[in-house]
Amino acid sequence: MVDLGSGDWLDANRAQWDERVPLHVASEFYDQSALRAGHGALYPIEERELADYFPEGLEGKRILHLQCHFGADSLVLAQRGATVVGIDFSKPAVVQARALATEVGLADRARFVNANIYDARHTLPEPESFDIVYTTWGTIGWLPDVAEWARIVEWYLKPGGRLYFADGHPAAWTLDGGENELPTLQYAYETDGVADVIEDDQDYAVEDAGLTNTRTYEWPHPLSETVTALLATGSAWTSSTSTTRFRGRCSARSSPRTIGCSGGRIPNGCRSRSVWD
Repeated sequence: MVDLGSGDWLDANRAQWDERVPLHVASEFYDQSALRAGHGALYPIEERELADYFPEGLEGKRILHLQCHFGADSLVLAQRGATVVGIDFSKPAVVQARALATEVGLADRARFVNANIYDARHTLPEPESFDIVYTTWGTIGWLPDVAEWARIVEWYLKPGGRLYFADGHPAAWTLDGGENELPTLQYAYETDGVADVIEDDQDYAVEDAGLTNTRTYEWPHPLSETVTALLATGSAWTSSTSTTRFRGRCSARSSPRTIGCSGGRIPNGCRSRSVWD
């Protein structure tokens, strides 16, 4: 059984994400110009779905953003009138998120907490206090225990609150391929809780990144595992779609929990999303 609070997996993953922060902040992939101009945007699929599920808008909503990285999407939600708390295990990411919030004038509506998600209930002891728990693109694949993740989500949601979860379809993680290769089956769909230990100095957002912290521990969670974990908390399944759409050449390991297509940052990739309450 994996120790959820410490261990080589946590140290290695945190070290790589710490290293990625300045690269991502400066990258075109994470362009923040629209955010700085006051009209930040999420991916089109998120914009459409949030409009469908919350037709009244996000004004006045309290949102918990799990694994928020350096806070760009958290601040987009805050620009829509929500009060947002972002959690991330990378201290440099949280420092950057706080600085960005101040820069764009949203420090009063966006707060950022540095914590391993499995320690979140101790670091942020605010049960049943969020209208929405929000987590997207490249999240649960870094977590060894998705059942505990689901319990944490449930703990934070108000009665009648909702989880918005968007991510790459887990089948995508069975594939890999080089720059000029078609993706081939290289990884198991189910690993019975055993991590894939990856050695890679490349980054999905920055070409030729040359990362020095090359080792990561990643867990493929079959869709059934995630659904079962959420159902076990007593949550009601209200909506789910799963589509497979490819555009361009794809390499599943080139971007976080998504198909990294050559067209840019998660265009029409493989994804599955769920809304729970």
